[in-house]
Amino acid sequence: MTELTSEQEIILLRKKVKILTKLAEISESLNSRVHLEPLLRHIMQVAVDITESEAASVLLWNAKTHQLFFAASTDESADELIGKPVPMDSIAGTVLMQNKIIQVDNARNDPRHYDQVDSDIAFETRSLLTVPMTYKDRVIGVVQALNKKQLPWTQDDRHYLEILSSQAAVAIEGAQLVMELRRANEDLKEVDKLKNDFIAIASHELRTPLGVIMGYASFLQEETVSDPEAAEHANKVMESALKLRQIIEDMVNLRYLKQNQQDLMRERKTIAQVLEEIEKVTIQMINVNHHDFKVVLPDQMPVVSVDIKRLSMAVNNLVNNAVSFTPPGGGITIKAEADRSNVIVSVSDTGVGLEQDQLSKIFTEFYQVEDYMTRHHGGLGIGLSITRAIVEAHGGRIWAESAGKGKGSSFKFTLPIIKGG
Repeated sequence: MTELTSEQEIILLRKKVKILTKLAEISESLNSRVHLEPLLRHIMQVAVDITESEAASVLLWNAKTHQLFFAASTDESADELIGKPVPMDSIAGTVLMQNKIIQVDNARNDPRHYDQVDSDIAFETRSLLTVPMTYKDRVIGVVQALNKKQLPWTQDDRHYLEILSSQAAVAIEGAQLVMELRRANEDLKEVDKLKNDFIAIASHELRTPLGVIMGYASFLQEETVSDPEAAEHANKVMESALKLRQIIEDMVNLRYLKQNQQDLMRERKTIAQVLEEIEKVTIQMINVNHHDFKVVLPDQMPVVSVDIKRLSMAVNNLVNNAVSFTPPGGGITIKAEADRSNVIVSVSDTGVGLEQDQLSKIFTEFYQVEDYMTRHHGGLGIGLSITRAIVEAHGGRIWAESAGKGKGSSFKFTLPIIKGG
């Protein structure tokens, strides 16, 4: 073996430093690529550079079909091979199954060489170095460097390509995971769109006949004032129609479960103006159930910045909740108080009340106080969740208070006061 001169040793050392530096930098480069196709191209180009070969290819293992297939190649004429499987008794298949590096200096003399590939793309494979890609003790594919420009393949070639394959395995698994997450996200978006479309169509179609029912019920209420029995039936129809309308509104308002500050269309209002708007929305439900209803305002009229439409929806949900759980003739009060920095709005009732362990749970989406099989009160269980989202988007907080079963309940929320407003 011929000894190297000092100058040759320096050149060789510089070459090794350059390759190792490239491999050190490649890790960050590979992990920054989340799309599989450019990632594979990058891996192959680096494989060609560090082994001084003519071409490279990446083959990946499909665990579902139990096939090793071409995923990428530096040879543009090999694009037609992408996705095609190779025999497991080929060099690449042997490397995958045995998880070991195979170096071939003369491919023509190796019976494991799959020469059908050369025929398909008019390429002559003279030599190759094939290295397994291993991720968490699992072989996920192989990297091949083809036709070293100056044989033989060296121990450095094996070492460098092995380092690259380890880095590539991590990057490929990460890229595939990102792709799977994106596909799953797209599927979820499609499902969400279908859900929203269904809700929009269903609510629109239900509103039309419901409007007719409520119109006739209102007419019957006026016409049957002198007949108590008929009036009671008319009131029952209107009560049921109003409950159905609330369910439809809940369906439409599902989108408000995820409410952000930037979604609000704010305007400055005194708390009296806010409650006046809210009373217009809730009064029909109150009158149907013959509840004793009152609004209590503070002596001072602080100014708040609110989206009146959204806030009306929030308070309407609280009032509907109070109506549902308060027997006819019971009391419901909307009250506003002010401290130094907040207006505290409360909706209190004399209804069935709440147990202490339910006070925090009731703001959970779709939570029902009663068992769904035996409950007496309707609704989807999202009204309080929507109210919480709207209040928090306004920069406030919401909570519930109750002395226990049969002792009524009170739902309170805060709204920041505009200083100097």
